[in-house]
Amino acid sequence: MIRQDYDFSTPVKAKKADQLIWQRSSYLQYPDLWQSSTDFTNEARLSNANPQQKEYWWGTVEQVKWNTLEGAEMKGLLYKPENFDPSKKYPMIIYYYERYSDKLHTHYVPNPSRSTVNFPYYNSNGYLVFVPDITYSTGHPGKDAYNSIMSGALELIKRPYVDAKNMGLQGQSWGGYQTAFMVTQTGLFKAAMAGAPVSNMTSAYGGIRWESGVVREFQYEHGQSRIGGNLWDKRDLYIENSPIFFADRITTPLLIMSNDTDGAVPWYQGIELFTALRRLGKPAWLMVYNGEEHNLTKRPNRQDLSIRMSQFFDHYLKGGPEPKWMKEGIPAVLKGKESGYGN
Repeated sequence: MIRQDYDFSTPVKAKKADQLIWQRSSYLQYPDLWQSSTDFTNEARLSNANPQQKEYWWGTVEQVKWNTLEGAEMKGLLYKPENFDPSKKYPMIIYYYERYSDKLHTHYVPNPSRSTVNFPYYNSNGYLVFVPDITYSTGHPGKDAYNSIMSGALELIKRPYVDAKNMGLQGQSWGGYQTAFMVTQTGLFKAAMAGAPVSNMTSAYGGIRWESGVVREFQYEHGQSRIGGNLWDKRDLYIENSPIFFADRITTPLLIMSNDTDGAVPWYQGIELFTALRRLGKPAWLMVYNGEEHNLTKRPNRQDLSIRMSQFFDHYLKGGPEPKWMKEGIPAVLKGKESGYGN
């Protein structure tokens, strides 16, 4: 038996020898191949598949614990830059979905983003990344997310190296919904990015998931959205959990991505939120990648999202320049012709 702080794949035995082969990895170490005898003695590394990693800053990860606003113990992960200096202050991005603390040893390769922040990329650019677990009850998914995320943020800002004035939020899909809800409840965060968010549970309820053709009602009554009943029996809960009805409270600059062939979350959900914020005079941007899915598949679009999300957070959390696309937008006739990356 091996007990080490790594992630292990399932060992595979050789057909004609008492030898095993598996992958071993951590946040810092690429999942290389390892070999040992069947009793796990004499283990040896067989590959060095990512030697170029040593040329780049990476990061470290640790598990953190805190109590929610209601007193329940929670866990999460804190990713720090490789050259971390506890005497300095670092901007922090909070990413979430549901539970993530079991991914302590997961290795992430720096790739153009499909929809979320890439942990090693942001670590190497001087950001802390905090990933809190979220626990839920029936009927109040928005408040439950707020309780878990906010309590974790308040715990971490007690640490002197966390720059409490420069914290951001980022989530995709269910995480995008939670981002949209969070910014209706607090102005603590300086910037937020919501990918494929449901903003209006009352209008999303009666739609279909375009990819499968399944009616969306099941998701709200008995699935991930956790309302616990239909729209007419639980009308107040559908409204309570819909960010659109509280958009007038939002003060946090919000970047939204909603793609027009998203088969999971109808892209009009992002449009509803964006037009509401524009009508209210709030700082908001909408990115629509034509012909793209729930998570981006085309590499040029993934590169574009990575650049824009980085510029967005760098501007608000690190005092970086405001790119042209944020100041002026990109007219529809120039889409795909002009990037607006420059100042």
